[in-house]
Amino acid sequence: MSDIQHQFVKKILANASHGAYEVGRGEAPSNIALCKYWGKRDQTLNLPLNGSLSISLGQKGTRTQLRRVARDTLYLNGHLISPDTVFAQRLSAFLDLFRAACRAPGFEVKTENNIPTAAGLASSASGYAALVLALNDLGGWDLPRQLLSMLARLGSGSAARSLFNGFALWHRGERDDGSDSFAEALATQWPDFRIGIIKLTDAQKPIDSRSGMQRTVNTSPRYAAWPERATLDLETLQAAIADRDFQTVGQTAEANALEMHATMRAADPPLDYFLPETRAQITHVQQLRAQGLPLYLTIDAGPNVKLLFQEADRATIQQAFPTVEIINPFGENDARTA
Repeated sequence: MSDIQHQFVKKILANASHGAYEVGRGEAPSNIALCKYWGKRDQTLNLPLNGSLSISLGQKGTRTQLRRVARDTLYLNGHLISPDTVFAQRLSAFLDLFRAACRAPGFEVKTENNIPTAAGLASSASGYAALVLALNDLGGWDLPRQLLSMLARLGSGSAARSLFNGFALWHRGERDDGSDSFAEALATQWPDFRIGIIKLTDAQKPIDSRSGMQRTVNTSPRYAAWPERATLDLETLQAAIADRDFQTVGQTAEANALEMHATMRAADPPLDYFLPETRAQITHVQQLRAQGLPLYLTIDAGPNVKLLFQEADRATIQQAFPTVEIINPFGENDARTA
C-alpha cells in the first residue's frame, strides 16, 4: 500500500480511541447498486467519478473475526487460504495499513461469506466492510460509520456502502484527499421492497471488477457520457426513494445497469460479464413487465441477475422464477427459495 494511503489512515485514526482487545468481530451485508459506481478519479484512494446508491441484501454478506498473531493467516469459509493467492495478497496489503495502529505484526483472519466470492454479488464489498468493522472492534477505535466507510473504501470502493443496512448513498466527493467521499444511510424505510437473487453461477468471474473498470474507463468510447448519466440517475433515484415511487426506482435502476454493461461491451477488448442465461432472464423480466407485472432488474459486474419488486407480487415472482431467493432488506432474514 502507498504512503498516501498510510497517511490517509493515520489521519482518520489520529482522534480514535484505543484499546487492546483480544478478538475483533465485524459483520456487514452485501449490497447491490441501483445507481452503479464504475470508474475512478483516483486509483490510490478509490475515489469514484460519480456518486452511487445501493440497497443492502439483508443477512447476505460477511462475518469476520480477527486476532493478533505473528504472521498473517487467512481462513475463508473454514478453509486455509494460501498466502500466494491474489486474494490473500490483496488482503494482506490492505492489513498493512493497520498493523501499527493495532500493534499486530500479523492477523489471523477468519471470514465467512454466505454469498459466492467474486461472482458479481458484491462479496468484496461486504468482505472489506466486515474487516474494517472487525479492525475497529479489535483496536477499540470507536469510529463513526462515516469514517469507517472511508477506510473500507480503500479495500473495495463499493465496501463504503456495505457499512449500512437499507439504502446507502456514496458521495463522490470533490476533495483530492478523499476526506469527503464516504457513504451514509438514507432515512427511507421501505418494508415492502424486495430483491430476488437469480444465481446463475457460483464461478469466479474471468475479469475482476477493478481491472474491468479500468479497461472500460481507458478504452470505451461510451464512457465519456457515463459520469453525467450516472449523476442524473442518482438524483432521480434519491427523489423516487423518498417518495416510494417504485416504478421510477425500478426503471432507473434497470436502465442504469444495462447502460453500464453496454459501456463495458464497448471497451477494447470488449468486456462482457453476461452468460446466455443472463440475457434469457433479462428477456423474461421484460416480457413479464410488458404483461403488466411491476418487475425490474439490476446486474452488477457479473452474470447473476437481481430482481426488484414489491411484496404484493411475491407469489407471481416465485411462480415465474422457481429458483429465486427472496431478500427483505428492511426486515428479518427473508431469504428463501420457493
